[in-house]
Amino acid sequence: MHESGENYLETILILENKNGSVRSIDIANELDYSKPSISRAMGILRKSGFITMEDSGRILLTPRGRAKASEIYERHLLLTRYLVLTLSVDQETAASDACRIEHVISAETFAKVKEYVEREDGK
Repeated sequence: MHESGENYLETILILENKNGSVRSIDIANELDYSKPSISRAMGILRKSGFITMEDSGRILLTPRGRAKASEIYERHLLLTRYLVLTLSVDQETAASDACRIEHVISAETFAKVKEYVEREDGK
């Protein structure tokens, strides 16, 4: 999956948690993208089995989509926390940087980041 698809799935999950339901216009507003761009992306995610769309326009994550979105969001949160803890990066910058890192970090490195953050937060 491409970085953009991962960003869409993560955004759907965040908006769902925040608002209870998600429509294309919500994603467009959140990401500041055009409606045609969102429509195209939702079509690709639907064909790939990550989302379904109700007749009302409501977007739902499939189990596969929810698992992928949750994985990306966990990376985002833990990487943000790691940058704040280890480098004293301010929260906003850390979150912005984590958004880019979350798509390219190896599983091995992420596992070490996760261990570190969980150890530090457990103190």
